[in-house]
Amino acid sequence: MATAVKKKTAEDLPEKVHVWPYLVRLEFLCSLIVIIGLAVWSIVIDAPLEEAANPTKTPNPSKAPWYFLGLQDILVYFDPWFAGVIAPVLIIVGLMLIPYLDVNPKGNGYYTYTERKFAIWVYSFGFLVLWIALIIMGVFLRGPGWNLFMPWQYWDPHKVVALVNVDLPYAFGFRDYWYSAAFGFSVVLGYFILGTAGYMFLERKAIKNVGILRMLLKINLLLIMIGIVIKIVLRLAFNIKYIMVTPWINI
Repeated sequence: MATAVKKKTAEDLPEKVHVWPYLVRLEFLCSLIVIIGLAVWSIVIDAPLEEAANPTKTPNPSKAPWYFLGLQDILVYFDPWFAGVIAPVLIIVGLMLIPYLDVNPKGNGYYTYTERKFAIWVYSFGFLVLWIALIIMGVFLRGPGWNLFMPWQYWDPHKVVALVNVDLPYAFGFRDYWYSAAFGFSVVLGYFILGTAGYMFLERKAIKNVGILRMLLKINLLLIMIGIVIKIVLRLAFNIKYIMVTPWINI
């Protein structure tokens, strides 16, 4: 005799479940899988260790540990004060602010993909593009002289690349110093104003949930993150060195 099976709905599921055994059991199984994977990886693949450091023979290129190669590669596109100080501070402060900026009026625990699509995509963009992609570029594409080599090219230690870097105002025909500074300042200011206005227009409902201050902080951190990518593309494609040039600071 056949019996009908009733499909469970959201109302039939329990509102709360115990940490043990539901959560702890899942975390324990995940940790076992990760440990086994790392153990097999460490046995099969040798660590890429080199010979002891020789002060009389500097390797070309001289590369930082892989986890710092992203910051080292940013030095190609930005001044040391930004790549070595401002960028790391923004990364650390931005990660610290996530719990305070990315709030949900429903309460804690609502951090699924359905509830946090935009937040997950922004974090994935920052992690994969501004960190993992730069590390991959530094490990596999940066050769002698820190020149950019494609995977099919030979790493020629005598390669000389003549880069004619120009500032953005100069590329648009501005030769006067103060006109160039005004043009660069207007480009940077316009980028943040238009980006802020466009984001707030698209996310009008979110302002009521998080507040105007949180929204402005989120927008500016996002615009800075996207701006770094824009600057990298401008440098690689058009050899643009600075966007804004002033007597005090260059951006």
